[in-house]
Amino acid sequence: MSAPAAPLRIGNASGFYGDRFDAVREMLTGGELDVLTGDYLAELTMLILGRDRLKDPAAGYARTFLRQLEDCLGLAHERGVRIVTNAGGLNPAGLADAVRKLAERLGIPVRVAHVEGDDLTAEHPGSLAAHAYLGGFGITACLLEGADVVVTGRVTDAALVTGPAAAHFGWGPADHDRLAGAVVAGHVLECGTQATGGNYAFFRDGDVRRPGFPLAELHEDGSCVITKHDGTGGFVDVGTVTAQLLYETSGARYAGPDVTARLDTVRLAPEGPDRVRIEGVRGEAPPPTLKVGLNKLGGFRNEVVFVLTGLDVEDKAALVREQMTDALAKSPPAEVRWELARTDRTDADTEETASALLRLVVRDPDQQTVGRALSGAAIELALASYPGFHVLAPPGKGAPYGVFEAVHVPRAAVAHTAVLDDGRRIPVPGAPDTRVLDDVPDPVLPDPLPPGPTRRAPLGRVAGARSGDKGGDANVGVWARTDDAWRWLAHELTADRFRELMPESAPLTVVRHVLPHLRALNFVVEGILGEGVASQARFDPQAKALGEWLRSRHLDIPESLL
Repeated sequence: MSAPAAPLRIGNASGFYGDRFDAVREMLTGGELDVLTGDYLAELTMLILGRDRLKDPAAGYARTFLRQLEDCLGLAHERGVRIVTNAGGLNPAGLADAVRKLAERLGIPVRVAHVEGDDLTAEHPGSLAAHAYLGGFGITACLLEGADVVVTGRVTDAALVTGPAAAHFGWGPADHDRLAGAVVAGHVLECGTQATGGNYAFFRDGDVRRPGFPLAELHEDGSCVITKHDGTGGFVDVGTVTAQLLYETSGARYAGPDVTARLDTVRLAPEGPDRVRIEGVRGEAPPPTLKVGLNKLGGFRNEVVFVLTGLDVEDKAALVREQMTDALAKSPPAEVRWELARTDRTDADTEETASALLRLVVRDPDQQTVGRALSGAAIELALASYPGFHVLAPPGKGAPYGVFEAVHVPRAAVAHTAVLDDGRRIPVPGAPDTRVLDDVPDPVLPDPLPPGPTRRAPLGRVAGARSGDKGGDANVGVWARTDDAWRWLAHELTADRFRELMPESAPLTVVRHVLPHLRALNFVVEGILGEGVASQARFDPQAKALGEWLRSRHLDIPESLL
């Protein structure tokens, strides 16, 4: 009987395109690692890279990654750390070639491979970028063939972990439970410092001025320990891991191209300072189709923010709205939206705190309609409107905005391919078994708390939350920190109660998912973000603060919990 494989230490040094530049060096010098990953892609990033590619067909990848390698490729080679990243974006072959040229110039003998097949733009006319979300087995193939650096395009964020794990432990596509454990580990790592105290509801529990980046000690059975390098900032505990597990997810089944992970089976346990064990994750065969993200240019938008100071705010807002409506009627934009934010205070001791903000956003397929028309109308009011008239900034010429749509295609429509350093091409077969997704039956709720005195207080006194975007939908994950708080939360925060507390969601479909092992509820608010983050349909276009708004709402909370 062979000895079990050594744990795989896999770290993350980027959660988005623009993350902390020196994180690569920090992770390579801070402690032992086997693999270092970097996640650079998001729905908005694909649109940005698509626009880059319009200007230069050789572009389309995250250029900052190359600059990071300039500083750290030799260090990774000396330490035997393999690098796996999706920084290839829309042009993984181009980035792989650029890395080879960099390595040759620096005199570092590394083998660079890339993964392709995700680009389906030609099959979706009218799209700026159309890319399938690939799994991790293309990465696996590259690593098994000796690659030191693996560059991908659009893979799932978790694939940056499942690929190296499958290569290290010899997993195959049928190892659903093990792959699901790696997916969960990858989901925790993918957003970098969000797992180590960044953007965390209870940020005062530790020093989060400069959180360190996370790493996972992954084991052959799919379990792992989430931690960070000693001496780095931030902290890792059950709460920080729970928050990230709930980020940008929906129900109990977390589907991906390699496996569907059952989030309702995840169990967390502290294992010493800055160490949280994840175990018990079950997996199922993945869906029969692959998700494809379509990014398109939606038209042009412009905005102007009027500052309304002091008395009669509502009447001032009504005046300028009427004036602008009349002016815009000469060349009406396709869409006009007004929002009044009452940021003003009565008898304020500074001018800024005495002021409210009236925001006008216009959209149209024609740039001139939202450019000159808005600029002229706003500027002409400078001496002819409400008292104290001024704006935060003059409107510009109108900027393009994007829209995002997710569709699904048969797996056979995608030619997942590993391209090795010597040019050999290895086809990556699809999953041998698939399973159509269906909803998990609602779990049994815990017994409610016995009746007792309550006090009006913010939900955030007893619960954490993290929210994010998935196309036009938003999710808000809410978790309790104690068993008693969970008993109350599970019965109190229904989908209807959520709508009452979050009036913007009242006319929309809100679906509640229950995850008892995490003491968590996950709410999906359908359509609240319009056509996705790039369309900037609302004040908080990625729903990043939706959870914090929910935590600030007041309820009658049992005094025993406060």
